[in-house]
Amino acid sequence: MHVAVAGTFGPLHDGHRVLFEHALRFGTDGVVVALTSDELARETRQQSREIPSFDERVRGVTDAVADLDEWGRDVDVRALSGEYGIAEDDPSIDALVVSPETAHELEGINDRRRERGLEPISGIVAPYVLADDGDRISSTRIVAGEIDEHGAVLE
Repeated sequence: MHVAVAGTFGPLHDGHRVLFEHALRFGTDGVVVALTSDELARETRQQSREIPSFDERVRGVTDAVADLDEWGRDVDVRALSGEYGIAEDDPSIDALVVSPETAHELEGINDRRRERGLEPISGIVAPYVLADDGDRISSTRIVAGEIDEHGAVLE
């Protein structure tokens, strides 16, 4: 199975690592990490949130995936310039790893794939990772200084 996972991934945290781990576990035929371009990241993220550069995020994703990859998967990090580009355009993708928050988007992606004459893809839902305070870990919370990348509450 050729699996994709997409996101901004900056700053990286344990929730992202769970997404990568799911992609690696199921990606027997390879994994595509679709990393939002700097432009798309600015368009889709909260206006005041600082986002590391694309190159910094590529290095972080590459390192994190290498640390997690106990299967020796073929991993390709690609720039994502449109909201669903790779998932709706790439005929080799069989599944997309999503969070509970984004799982509903799979239906629209599959509608667009069908319009292009492509087979629908499966969704692999990875669970949220919760911080010590019981709320989910997010890059926004890390940038705000609420928690660290592992979910420890900062004071």
